[in-house]
Amino acid sequence: MRDISRRGLIGLGAGTAAAMGLAACGSQGGKDTQSGGGSGKGGSGASESPTATARPIGDGSTAYTGKQPHQPGKPVPLEPGQTPPQFVIFSWDGAGEVGNGLFPRFLDLAKAHGAHMTFFLSGLYLLPESKKRKYLPPNNRPGASDIGYLTDAHIRSTLENVRRAWLEGHEIGTHFNGHFCGESHGSVKWWTPKQWHSEIQQAKAFVKEWKTNTGFSDLPPLPFDYDKELVGARTPCLLGQDNLLPTARELGWRYDASSPGGRQMWPVKRHGVWDYPLQAIPFPGHTFEVLSMDYNILANQSIATTKAPPSNYPGWRNQATQAYIAGFERAYRTNRAPFFIGNHFEHWNGGIYMDAVEAAFKHIAREKEKGADVRLVSFRQFTDWLDVQRPETVRKLQSLGVGQQPTGGWKAFLSDTAGGKGASSDPSKAA
Repeated sequence: MRDISRRGLIGLGAGTAAAMGLAACGSQGGKDTQSGGGSGKGGSGASESPTATARPIGDGSTAYTGKQPHQPGKPVPLEPGQTPPQFVIFSWDGAGEVGNGLFPRFLDLAKAHGAHMTFFLSGLYLLPESKKRKYLPPNNRPGASDIGYLTDAHIRSTLENVRRAWLEGHEIGTHFNGHFCGESHGSVKWWTPKQWHSEIQQAKAFVKEWKTNTGFSDLPPLPFDYDKELVGARTPCLLGQDNLLPTARELGWRYDASSPGGRQMWPVKRHGVWDYPLQAIPFPGHTFEVLSMDYNILANQSIATTKAPPSNYPGWRNQATQAYIAGFERAYRTNRAPFFIGNHFEHWNGGIYMDAVEAAFKHIAREKEKGADVRLVSFRQFTDWLDVQRPETVRKLQSLGVGQQPTGGWKAFLSDTAGGKGASSDPSKAA
C-alpha cells in the first residue's frame, strides 16, 4: 500500500491535531452569533411536517412519525452482468449548527440535487453546559469533554437542523460525546467494549431527553425513534474501532465508519458489521495519497494551523476539490467502489474546504444529472443496497483492487453471479 499521507492522519489524534490545538472532529461551542438555525435559503425549518399520528417517546424529545420520508425505492440485487451503481456518501462529524450556517447550507445543496447524506451527531450538542455533570465519560471526570458544549441558541439551531435533515431523508448516526483522542488514559483509543456501551447509551440519552435537559418547551420533537434510527457511527479521530465493534454488533448496528487508512475498494465486514473506512485518494501535486476528509487535506496543506496566509487559499481550495474529484473519477471509471467523504462544519483556512466539498459535490451531481448511474446516498441507504446483493456478487466486487477494471467488462465479470440470495454471509475474508 502506498503512503497515504506524509504529514499525519486524523486517526493519529495526538499528532497534527494536537499541534493545531483543536479537536480533529466536531464543531466548537461559542458565543451566539444568531439565535436561529443559520443562514442559507432553506433556513432550518423542515420542508415536511410529521404525520398527525406522531407518537411521543419518553419525555417527548423524540416521536415516532411513521416511515422516513424521501427514501429511495426498495433495493434489488444486481442482475447477472449488470454494472453496479457508483455510490457516493458524504458524511458529517459532530453535526452541530453553531451559527455559521453550514448545516443548512449543505442541507440546501443536497435538496437541490435530490441527494442524501449521513450526519454523525455528537450527543453533547444537545446537552446544556449547566447539565454537563450528567455526562460520565469513561476514564475521564464527570462532564469532561474535548469539544465545547453549545450555547442554548446553538442547541436550538442544532435541533432544528437535525429535525429538518431527517424529514428530508438524511441519516442521523452518532459521533458519540466527548471526543477524547490522543494517547492518554482517557482517550477513546483505550476504551473497552463495556465502556463503549456506556458512551453509546449516554449519547442516545442526550438525544432522547433533550427536552428534560434543556427545558425547551416550544420546539417539536425530533421525528424519529433514535433506538431504531441509530445503526452506525464514526468514532472521534478514527480511534477505538476494535473495541467498539463487538458492542456495535451486540446492539444490532449495521455498519461502522471509524476505520482509518482504507482504500477505494468494496467494503468487507468485521465482527459482522460493515466496515466503511475513510479512503486514500489521489492528492494532486504529490506522489502520496490523502484520506478523504477535510481535516486530512488541511493537515497536509497548512500543517500546524487552521489560519494560514490567505494567499494560499485559492491553490489549496482547488487542490482539495481536485482530490475529491480524482477519487470519484477513479472509482467511477474502474471498480465502482463506493466513495466515502468525511467532513466537519468548519471554517478552517477561510472556509476553503467547505467550498471544495461543495464544488466536488456539484461535479458528482452533474454526472448523475447527465444520466450516469451515480447515487448520492447515506451510509444507511448504501447498506440497504449492499445487504440485498447476492454473496457471489459481493465477493466478486470485493476482489477488485484500487483502480482495477473488471476483466472483460462488467457484463462478463458479473455474468456468473445468479445464485444465492442476499449478502447474509460475512465476506470479511473475501478481499
